[in-house]
Amino acid sequence: MRPEYWIPLLAYLLGSIPFGFLLVRLGEGTDIRGYGSGNIGATNVYRRSRAAGILTLALDAAKGTLAVLAAGWLGGGMEWQAVAALFAIAGHIFTPWLRFKGGKGVATGCGAFLALSPLAVATALVVFALVLALSRYISAASMAASALFPLFACFYGAPAPVLLWASLGAVLIIVRHHENIRRLRAGTENRFRPGPRS
Repeated sequence: MRPEYWIPLLAYLLGSIPFGFLLVRLGEGTDIRGYGSGNIGATNVYRRSRAAGILTLALDAAKGTLAVLAAGWLGGGMEWQAVAALFAIAGHIFTPWLRFKGGKGVATGCGAFLALSPLAVATALVVFALVLALSRYISAASMAASALFPLFACFYGAPAPVLLWASLGAVLIIVRHHENIRRLRAGTENRFRPGPRS
């Protein structure tokens, strides 16, 4: 079997590492899924501990980047690397280690596509910061940045495979936010507040 054919599985497994869950479990001996929103991503972990939340964000992004880089090391071209980005996101959202219930995929997607279209990611992060500053809703900021990212990638001249798989990744991330969308519409979504300093 050609090495490239292993790329989706490798990317999925890298993306599936539940860093937020592991950091809280190792640091406090508790299950982050029983706290706040019950999500294993950086936002919910940050509500529990600033340090753990920031580290979760960095590690979730890093595993996305690593998945794309690994695809290149295995001889995959741009199309395979873009496939790796999507599968890393899917691994984070549907992690087999937690009964296929993971995070939202935003940080992992950011790290993955940073390796493919860094200017588009940087522009999407500006959108994220603006929406967050205006609304104080991380979910709204995440969805806005994810939805606009494929347009930014197109503007900066990303190749067709990146545009295709980035669009699919954006759809997956937004669909994963379905509960947040419902709470936003009901006016019950939690606004972002700094977590404890520990």
